[in-house]
Amino acid sequence: MNDVPPPRWATEHFWKKTAIWVTAGSFLLLILLTFDTLSQVAAGGSRVPAYSVINQTIDYRYDESSHRYRPVIGGESPLFGQPLNETEAENLVALGKKTVQAKNCVNCHTLLGNGAYYAPDLTKAWLDPGWVDAANRENLMLAFLKDPPGNARSFGSGRRMPQLGITDAEARGIVAFLKWMSAIDTNGFPHQFKTLNNVDS
Repeated sequence: MNDVPPPRWATEHFWKKTAIWVTAGSFLLLILLTFDTLSQVAAGGSRVPAYSVINQTIDYRYDESSHRYRPVIGGESPLFGQPLNETEAENLVALGKKTVQAKNCVNCHTLLGNGAYYAPDLTKAWLDPGWVDAANRENLMLAFLKDPPGNARSFGSGRRMPQLGITDAEARGIVAFLKWMSAIDTNGFPHQFKTLNNVDS
């Protein structure tokens, strides 16, 4: 009786080599996608603006051409009335981000879709209509961050932010971080968000 060898594609040797090539190819693809992702999310790109965007007006409107909501960057509107260069803006935003991390804000809030849902999402908090007055928004945000119980804004939910011992410098950093984050193109998230400027269509 003649032994008929199996076809090449059915041999153990073939599948071992195939597994090696698929693993190596997947690894290379993962590296390429990682570098592509890093370039997409780095500050200063088309979707994530440079930190100095905190010197400009920011809004959030529906874009008919892309069928989603997008940030709209406008004219000069320096945060706290003080224009900052890129390095100064980056330092202020970094302070805010580090403070948000140190105070564990994601235990209650979501940022860019990550975190908890006990308290409001902060992705577009800079544009939240709850601040009522755009001209006085920065002062309202600073006062709230430094003394949340004394400046509670629960909007009927009964939920209150605790006193976190945020300093004046940290509060200014958080406001800068929130303003910068509102300028990030988040693929239309949150959808149908009504801004303080009330110009959404």
